[in-house]
Amino acid sequence: MDPGFFETLPMLVVYLGITAIILLSIEMGYRVGDKVHRDYDKEAPMSVGPLVGGLLSMLAFVLAISYSVAASLNDSRKQYVLDEANAIGTAYLRADLLDGKSKREVKRLLKEYVDTRLEAVSPENLTEALARSVQIQKLLWARAVAISVKAPSQNTQLFVQSINDMIDLHEKRVTVGLRARIPASIWLALLTISSLAMVTLGIQIGFSGSRKLVATIPMSLAFAVLTTLVVDLDRPQAGMTKVGQETMLDLRASMRHDVQ
Repeated sequence: MDPGFFETLPMLVVYLGITAIILLSIEMGYRVGDKVHRDYDKEAPMSVGPLVGGLLSMLAFVLAISYSVAASLNDSRKQYVLDEANAIGTAYLRADLLDGKSKREVKRLLKEYVDTRLEAVSPENLTEALARSVQIQKLLWARAVAISVKAPSQNTQLFVQSINDMIDLHEKRVTVGLRARIPASIWLALLTISSLAMVTLGIQIGFSGSRKLVATIPMSLAFAVLTTLVVDLDRPQAGMTKVGQETMLDLRASMRHDVQ
């Protein structure tokens, strides 16, 4: 199955799916525990309790690690939006150091670049917008090199440096925003420990002879909420926790009000 399929699933579907897996694991464990208690081992409940506690503790630990990684990546995405807006803004201001024709051409490209970077936020426009961003970078770099060769000075060097910084920030945003995710090993550990913990919890409940829905359902929903939150933070393009683009929007507004 295409991994991209899971990226397109609504978060409500993800949450319901995780809840269903947890409840099914508890139910499966309950049936096993009930049968073992009735037919084989009356002393089993005493040996299962510590195991349940240990597995739930491990589950909480892995969830904490997963959330920490996802939250850290989300913070980095926010910071890189600010850094990129500042880099583009600096390049735009330093374009004033150039001669009239070069200044107008560079500022026009930078305005289009900001529009393109904002379009890249939408998953539907992502591929096309990224490709256009790279094209504009090449045009700006070619212009910067030509200016530097034709009229080398401290001013032109400052402009060249600002274009270089802008290109570097673009690559960082793409890397952290699209490629940096929670490692598959952590997801595998979370899935395995969650399943084992819930099955074992179900076994312990089965030993009592009652499903104890009043306790198990709220706990299942709580674990599902936490896991869904981690999934949401790990999906920057499709999740509900999207990175704000206010600094880029402010930059575009300031560019449009610039009188040349």
